[in-house]
Amino acid sequence: MHDIASRAVIGFFLATIVALLARRENELTAGGAVAATVVGTVCLAAGWTWALLLLVMFLTSTALTRFGRSARARNPATPADGDEATGRNAIQVLANGGVFTFAAVAFAVSPSAVSMAIGAGAIAASAADTWATEIGTLAATPPRSIVSGVTVATGESGGVTWLGSAAAGGGALLIAAAAVVAGWPTPIFWAALTGGIAGATIDSLLGATLQSRRWCTRCGIMTERRIHRCGRSTDHSRGIAWLDNDVVNAISSLGGGITGMLCLI
Repeated sequence: MHDIASRAVIGFFLATIVALLARRENELTAGGAVAATVVGTVCLAAGWTWALLLLVMFLTSTALTRFGRSARARNPATPADGDEATGRNAIQVLANGGVFTFAAVAFAVSPSAVSMAIGAGAIAASAADTWATEIGTLAATPPRSIVSGVTVATGESGGVTWLGSAAAGGGALLIAAAAVVAGWPTPIFWAALTGGIAGATIDSLLGATLQSRRWCTRCGIMTERRIHRCGRSTDHSRGIAWLDNDVVNAISSLGGGITGMLCLI
């Protein structure tokens, strides 16, 4: 317990520094910085290797988000429906890192390969989804619905491209490789890789079917946001009203974690 407490103190200071730097670069909102500090503290308390996986996911996802934002700014043909200025808020941080954090707590209480598999699969799913989104929206060919195969608008949830799918695999593979570097058991590599791909697939399936869609009457376009970037409130159009992008991300992360756990069976 003394080691856990010591790592938690160190983790708090390191996570605070990283969160403040991200906040200064507008990658996190104030609430997002607080949530990131909590997640970072808990994960480092579980062990340095847990912090390593989290840091790999956060740094690569942040870099890709900035790259995608810059590319979209140069090319209006690849619009972004998300918030391009204020960064991830607390709900978004927890949606992507909540399952991983829960697994870290379980590992700190009672270390096991199961906790590792759940955590690796969950964080790989979050990385895979981010990689698919940021890289996939830059594909030269338009995306197609993962369910119907019909061409959909660039950036629309449920739309997939070969580039985005390859990027999802790359994100999952990176986390799997980080687990190997961290010295985690070999089966965790497959838990992360499989969980990451499964989580990204779940995200696309929900995005194409049940995820909430809203309509902006001012801009005359479909969106996922309650307040569109033009500032007008949007109206629910189809899908399950409460199943927004953050809930879908949380479910895909959970799906990745469960898939990772099943890899140990």
